[in-house]
Amino acid sequence: MYGFVGAGALTAAIVEGLSDGVAAPPAVFLSPRNRAVGLDLAGRFPNVRVCASNQEVLDRAAVVVLAVRPQVGAEVVRELAFRPEHVVVSALAGVPLARLREWIAPATGVVRTIPLPAAARRQSLTALYPDHPVARELLERVGGVVVPAEEATLEAFSAATATFAAHLDYLATVADWLSAQGVKHEDATAYITHIFGQLGQSLGRATSLTALTEEHMTPGGLNEQVLGDLRRDGVPDLVRAALDRVLARLRG
Repeated sequence: MYGFVGAGALTAAIVEGLSDGVAAPPAVFLSPRNRAVGLDLAGRFPNVRVCASNQEVLDRAAVVVLAVRPQVGAEVVRELAFRPEHVVVSALAGVPLARLREWIAPATGVVRTIPLPAAARRQSLTALYPDHPVARELLERVGGVVVPAEEATLEAFSAATATFAAHLDYLATVADWLSAQGVKHEDATAYITHIFGQLGQSLGRATSLTALTEEHMTPGGLNEQVLGDLRRDGVPDLVRAALDRVLARLRG
């Protein structure tokens, strides 16, 4: 049985992956914090129940996923009474294990994770630290896991996920440019989402991003020209600097 304290987008994605089309889905108990999300999930999946309080989630579930905003994590978690046998799976970015252990005592089994929206399709590659058989079983139900060598490295994985909005904004910029050339906005959006969606399928099979990049450009070609312009204008350095700032923030 799995319990979720916090009922936002990541909780919804994991619960959908655990439940949708699964022959024998696990029992899932949800926080009442976002009742609309919880009621939607409970209405779609008979194995899901919305509890009256966060404490009821802990009372009913042996494995507890913490998925509230990090800014309110201490306030929410310190109000709860954990049992020694609880296994706690934290999705709170930037909250280290040492602090989590203080919050959840007398429970001692705690891991940090970075779940992804693809959990809804059971395709999330979830960074996990430290490795733990119960947490691994949960996360492998919604995809796979990758375990860094140390906790500090987990923050780098978290920083990498901070590039989602920037990547989507890049695509929106390309679509807007295409619209400015006289293409209808809906056609420009459809075209850009299609070609990059297809590229995403290639990414799913790639073992080397460098090799994949080279496959998509020819010497003296148009792709090489755009890549050269962006590199010359310092875009890769700007990305690295932004990631460094995110990592510094996560490490406090």
